[in-house]
Amino acid sequence: MNPYIAEILGTMLLILMGDGVVANVILKGTKGNNGGWIVITTSWALGVFIGVVVAGPYSGAHLNPAVSIGLAITGQFSWSLVPGYAFSQLVGAALGAFLVYVFYRDHFAVTDDPAGKLAIFCTTPAIRNYWSNFLSEVIGTFVLVFVVLSFQGAHLENVEGTQVGLGSLGALPVALLVWVIGLALGGATGYAINPARDLAPRAMHALLPIPGKGTSDWTYSWIPIAGPCTGAALAALLFLLVR
Repeated sequence: MNPYIAEILGTMLLILMGDGVVANVILKGTKGNNGGWIVITTSWALGVFIGVVVAGPYSGAHLNPAVSIGLAITGQFSWSLVPGYAFSQLVGAALGAFLVYVFYRDHFAVTDDPAGKLAIFCTTPAIRNYWSNFLSEVIGTFVLVFVVLSFQGAHLENVEGTQVGLGSLGALPVALLVWVIGLALGGATGYAINPARDLAPRAMHALLPIPGKGTSDWTYSWIPIAGPCTGAALAALLFLLVR
C-alpha cells in the first residue's frame, strides 16, 4: 500500500472511532447517550489501535502531523515527506468526520445542542484561557511524542537472538499511551494532541449541512495546531538531548 494512502485510511479510521464515540455519547436518542468520559477516552485509544494496525506496515502510522514533525526533528523521518504525510492525515481526518456525520445524521437532526455538535468534530476548552489551553496541548503532545520516540527501535528477541515481531500487538502501547493521556490530561481542552484531528473535522463542521450547528469557533482553532506542534518539537529536542 502507498504510505500516503495508508495515512489517509489510518487517520480516517481513527477519526471515525474518535468522533464517532463523542457523537454516540452526546447526540440525542443514541444507545450510548451520556456514556461519559471513560467511554470517550477508551474509544479514542482503541481508534488509535485500529489506525496503527492498518497503516503501520506501510507508513509507520504517524496519523498525526505532530508525530511526523517529532520524528523528523530526531532524524528518524525525512523532512521532505512531512508535507505529504500531513496532507494525507488531513484528508483522512476529513473523511472520518464526514462518515460520522453520515452515520449519525438522524441524531444530529433531533439534537438541540450546538456546542455538543461542535464537540463531536473538534476540541473546545472547558475553561477558555488561551495561554492555559495552549500549555495543556503542549504538555499533552509532549508526553505523546516523547513516549512514542521512546518506543522506536524496541523489539523482543528469543534466546537465539532472532527478533520476534509483535505484529498488530505493536499498536497496543500507542493505544494505551493515548488512553492515559486522555484520562489524565484530557479534561482541560479535550486533548487534541493532533493538528489534523482538530483542523480537518472543524472544517467539515463548517461545511456540512448540520442542522442547528452554530459556530465552528475558528478563534480557538489555532490552539490545537500550535500547541501540538510546539509540544512535539520540545519532546523531540529533549529526546535528542538525553538519549
